[in-house]
Amino acid sequence: ENPRLSSLDKTDLASSEGSQSLYKPEPLEKVLNVLTSEKVNGFSIDFNYRFFQLSERAAMDASYVQELDGILKEARTIENHLKQKRESLKQRFTVIANTL
Repeated sequence: ENPRLSSLDKTDLASSEGSQSLYKPEPLEKVLNVLTSEKVNGFSIDFNYRFFQLSERAAMDASYVQELDGILKEARTIENHLKQKRESLKQRFTVIANTL
């Protein structure tokens, strides 16, 4: 009558039915092997996923480094250009000051 039988009730029911029972317990070793292989597969999938994520991040980091290198080169070029302009202005002011 009760649809929710406890595991003890099911065992009692299976043993009371004798040979008519369809319940055949799996050997513990087989169950443990299946559970262990599933767990190993889960770890493997998790590891592969995390490795893939890290690989993607490393590729992104490498592209960021290249982009920053480009920005630094451009900044150095601009800095050198400004230094040359400053030097040129100094010389012009010197010439103007000397003529006055």
